[in-house]
Amino acid sequence: MERMLKAARASGSLNLSNRSLKEVPDDVYKSLDAVGEGENWWEAVELQKLILAHNDIELLKEDIRNLPMLSVLNISHNKLSHLPAAIGELKSLKSLDVSSNLLHEIPEEIGSVTSLIKFDCSNNQLKDLPSSLGNCQDLSDLKATNNGLINLPEDLSNCSKMLKLDLEGNKLTVLSEKLVGSWTSLTELNAAKNTLNGIPESIGGLSRLIRLDLHQNRISVIPSSIMGCSLLAEFYIGNNFLTSIPAETGKLTNLGTLDLHSNKLKEYPVEACRLKLSVLDLSNNSLSSLPPEIGLMTTLRRLVLTGNPIRTLRSSLVTGPTPALLRFLRSRLPAEEESGTTSESKEKVIVMASRLSLASKELSLGGHGLSVVPPQVWETSDITKVDLSRNTIEDLPVELSSCASLETLILSRNKIKMWPSAILKSLQHLVCLKLDINPLKQIPSDGFEAASNLQILDLSGNAGCLPEYPAFSSLMQLQELYLRRMQIPEVRVDIISLPKLRILDMSQNSIQLIPEGFKNVTSLQELRFSDNNISALPAELGLLEPTLQVLQLDGNPLRSIRRTILDRGTKAILSYLKDRLPNQ
Repeated sequence: MERMLKAARASGSLNLSNRSLKEVPDDVYKSLDAVGEGENWWEAVELQKLILAHNDIELLKEDIRNLPMLSVLNISHNKLSHLPAAIGELKSLKSLDVSSNLLHEIPEEIGSVTSLIKFDCSNNQLKDLPSSLGNCQDLSDLKATNNGLINLPEDLSNCSKMLKLDLEGNKLTVLSEKLVGSWTSLTELNAAKNTLNGIPESIGGLSRLIRLDLHQNRISVIPSSIMGCSLLAEFYIGNNFLTSIPAETGKLTNLGTLDLHSNKLKEYPVEACRLKLSVLDLSNNSLSSLPPEIGLMTTLRRLVLTGNPIRTLRSSLVTGPTPALLRFLRSRLPAEEESGTTSESKEKVIVMASRLSLASKELSLGGHGLSVVPPQVWETSDITKVDLSRNTIEDLPVELSSCASLETLILSRNKIKMWPSAILKSLQHLVCLKLDINPLKQIPSDGFEAASNLQILDLSGNAGCLPEYPAFSSLMQLQELYLRRMQIPEVRVDIISLPKLRILDMSQNSIQLIPEGFKNVTSLQELRFSDNNISALPAELGLLEPTLQVLQLDGNPLRSIRRTILDRGTKAILSYLKDRLPNQ
């Protein structure tokens, strides 16, 4: 043990897992006070990582306060019945794992650990979580599975950086509108095996959600707002009380897995046949037939239909290979429909979109294979948002010039080659322009002057399109700039000079140097340089603390900063850089 403690004083890390410990050795709590003979006290470091998992520890003493530099504490799979109040004095703690113990409560003092990013309290006997947990505003990963939670404290709405939330296996009856609406950064939400009776409408605000698991609850309705979860790739809602699914589900264009097994579905909507699914589980429902349009879902690798009273299909088709079933369903379509979107159906889509634009002031024609936009869609010039993404458009319709109220123009994934200066000059209220993933040629040197009020600009995936210096100086209102995958070798001075820039994403380029000039961009909140060729960071970047909340550097050959610091995230990196500045 002494040898391990000595090594811990040199490395700052101590792993005592799987040692059949009944208690935490007292010398662990003593930290640097236990420096022994033959050790130089000035070379010793404070304990930062303590792993005590898989033992028989029944008590964590209040002496834990003697380890103020702890950033990781794992005491999972022990026999703790309570946590000491002193846990709240660990001001540097970022990761706390107390899972698989005998805890009945988490002390309110946990709210004092405002640095906490990851918290796992799964497999205990908790009936609630402390409301003070809402003070941990950096919390992004919360796991509380297999407890007895009846509800969640509303103060968790303060945790707006929440990315992953796992609540499986509790007794929750509701997820409140306020809570779900506040977690707009969520990428994963698991509330399976609870007693939820519904999904809040605010689910539609989770535009970054990738995985949603709500299986084995008591949900009877999926709100139409689900269409707002535009990045959703996996949706599990089997073993509930659904009798139908909304047509808006068909707008989840990134959905690959849809599990609807063991519900009470009587039909599968035609609109959802547009999905590019790999897996669709409709087993154990009340389906008596299937829309033949499912046959057009050629991306399906697995379609499960067993346990349904389907009378229109032979049992050998239902239980047989998916490709054979899809071929059969396609054979039941009218000949023109089998070949894809017909001109008639496309015309219906266009007519419907133009009608909807009259009331909503938004024209949405994304993903319909349009090479031109028919003039008849421009029934109003009061449109504020136009989405023409994921088409094959080469030239913008001249009718756009008359949309003087237009604020947002989305042209992503088309075939636009020329910068539309003439049209942009007439759009004086345009604040958002997305032209990512087009074969865009070089923008004229005065091209940005035509859109000087832009606040959001996305040119990602258009290598060689940037205009010559100092074109970005025309965009003094710009707040978000996305320049991913553009083979850019350096950060331009005119970009650094943008006074209101909050988000800059230059990931996946060939940048080797981050300029010192970033210290003057005091409005920056997110700076993304993943997957470049950066080997060193300027110490001046530390001056952006605390405004800069996100600094992404993964995928770079960084040598000037230790991996342990990089792994601790943005705040640790900025603090380290700031400490290296002279006269600091």
